[in-house]
Amino acid sequence: MNAFLAYASQFGRLTPQQQELVAQKATCVTLRKGDHFVETGAVAQRVGFVEAGVLRVYSSTEQGEESTRYFIEEGHPILDIREPGVATSASLCVVQAVTDCRLVVFTAQQWQTFFQLIPGWETIVHKIITQAMREKMERVLPMVGQDAAARYTSFLTKYPQLANRVPLAYLASYLGMTPSSLSRVRKHIR
Repeated sequence: MNAFLAYASQFGRLTPQQQELVAQKATCVTLRKGDHFVETGAVAQRVGFVEAGVLRVYSSTEQGEESTRYFIEEGHPILDIREPGVATSASLCVVQAVTDCRLVVFTAQQWQTFFQLIPGWETIVHKIITQAMREKMERVLPMVGQDAAARYTSFLTKYPQLANRVPLAYLASYLGMTPSSLSRVRKHIR
């Protein structure tokens, strides 16, 4: 819980009483590798924060082919940026644990309570969403126009610890290549 409070405090001041309120509403959730935080086609009813572990966000085609969009690791929020905590339409993506995970979780109702009871919470959430969008763009934009080797090398440079924590099939999907292509790229880079 302390990690989430420290994270939120980067974006705005929380009094000790406000921190206590947030801590009282939080639930610690453990996901096993393969468990889902958000299911296919479900409305996101929770907001989370990753204390330990890695999750992936992916979408599926009608043929059942999965495409990994991005990874969420320790120290990052899990929220639907369309309407954090109050989304009313089905999520376009699935959120799944890649490793065993420990999360701090709030229900949509609890999250909405913070908007009502904590002055400045809306600003904090806005800044969190802005930061998440910036990080997402920083991950995606450099890969546009790069060849497979450059995409993999960039990923290793920016996220060296993550490459060893996620299955190669998920990493290949994220990088926009097949697992066999990624294996060839890795062989040439070593």
